[in-house]
Amino acid sequence: MADKTIKKVSAANSPAGAMGQEYLASGVSVSMRLWEQHAARSADPAITARDYETVGYVLGGRAELELEDQKVALEPGDCWVVPKGARHRYRILESFTAVEATAPPSQMHGRDDPPQG
Repeated sequence: MADKTIKKVSAANSPAGAMGQEYLASGVSVSMRLWEQHAARSADPAITARDYETVGYVLGGRAELELEDQKVALEPGDCWVVPKGARHRYRILESFTAVEATAPPSQMHGRDDPPQG
């Protein structure tokens, strides 16, 4: 029998991840998280590849997404897709707020662990 339970999550009570993300609603096949980050003043972030697909929407601020050999600017109202397994990194250019959905859920089975090295 299919699960027909409504799940409501208050962002005020959402758990935070090691990279600053807030985990919002999560189902069996997809999850949603909130990013609120300030511009980095240190070295470039590491390039990483994840075993989930990500789609995102920028609420505020600016960032640059580098994906394989491509670079795109992300600004309020922009959406993006990072395919599963694609090598990528984000550079936060000014205080940045975005919502992402990941499939399968990013936080399951250590998929969301920070890059090593």
